[in-house]
Amino acid sequence: MMIRPSTIAALAALLSLSSAFQTLSSTTPHITSSSFTTLFSTPPERTSEQPPKPPLSTLVKRVAVAGATGRTGKLVVDKLLSQNVPVLALVRDTDKAMSTFDPTNELLTIRKTDLGSKEDVIAAIQTDGGADCAMWCATGFSDAPDQSIWTKISAIFGFATNKQGSIDAVGLPALGEALAKSPKRTLTTGSDKSVPLPKVVMLSSAGVTRPDWTDEKKSALEGCAGIPIVRLNPFGILGVKKQSEEELRNCGTEYTIFRPGGLNDKWPKNSRPVFSQGDVAVGRINREDVASILVDLLVTPEATGKTFEGVSVANSDGYYPPAESLSVALDRLVLDKDGVSEEVARATYAIMQQLLPGEKQAAAELAMGQTYEQLDKEEVGRLGKKGTEEAPLVKTS
Repeated sequence: MMIRPSTIAALAALLSLSSAFQTLSSTTPHITSSSFTTLFSTPPERTSEQPPKPPLSTLVKRVAVAGATGRTGKLVVDKLLSQNVPVLALVRDTDKAMSTFDPTNELLTIRKTDLGSKEDVIAAIQTDGGADCAMWCATGFSDAPDQSIWTKISAIFGFATNKQGSIDAVGLPALGEALAKSPKRTLTTGSDKSVPLPKVVMLSSAGVTRPDWTDEKKSALEGCAGIPIVRLNPFGILGVKKQSEEELRNCGTEYTIFRPGGLNDKWPKNSRPVFSQGDVAVGRINREDVASILVDLLVTPEATGKTFEGVSVANSDGYYPPAESLSVALDRLVLDKDGVSEEVARATYAIMQQLLPGEKQAAAELAMGQTYEQLDKEEVGRLGKKGTEEAPLVKTS
């Protein structure tokens, strides 16, 4: 009998996971058998009688997109328009928006909006036809080759703040407040039960909580706490994102917070996303896939009230394509109000570290600006060796 290579790979993966958990249970006092039960909880049974989700265009009136002309935001807008979904693009520069998108598209409304002004954001949502849900794509991390990492981070920082404070901490909760009293968005399941859909989907970033971890946790989970962006945390940008997440959770509207790993346009797109909780994920994901996930979250009730991270496993030879739906994977995750236990977070970390790119799989050894491939080849990254990165810390205006 011939055994397919994919079968051998699957068995090897199972043995690897089993070994990881045996090691954890025997050496880590934080891990208990009850933790494994929680980690691998069984989602509600799904049957073929459940109706397929209706088109997104039938579930929303109009989607407001903050940061619509950004690298991820414009992909989100394009995907929404391709599904015949009306879009309200909230932008700083209308001329840039007019050149980025087709201004004659009747589904697109471009509005100059100061995301650092609560009043301006609320007015944008509640006037001129308004919107019944929103997508926050105003800031994020990138590794585009046409910019230095520090230039990109400085630009992010300049965009993320103004004289009144962080636009994330002002504009994001303003979106939530503007939508809090609007009719709930719901989806009817196969049992004729209406379940809530998110009104605000936030694009955040993996790593936002790690600077605040205890020294013991940083040491134990060095593979994610020691990566360059966390180790250096320029301008305290991760704290800005963490604060904005907390503001959104407290604004009184249904939400979803997605924290992707490193956005990498060279990483294979149309790949299998792997979702986790506890802020322990490290890895890569293509920006196109992030945009697709963000749009899908608008019609995924299993995402409502949850915060989660995401990286992707490269889709090689069709073995790891995206799932048909995000529902099954996200249904296994816990609500923010219930919290992720420390035991589950550490067990998840042990698994996620095995999905790192490269052969060394040692994210904490990376220098800022160094790739996993360069680390494998012992090549120095473009900003120098770890601990000596030559990075001009210049705050943009």
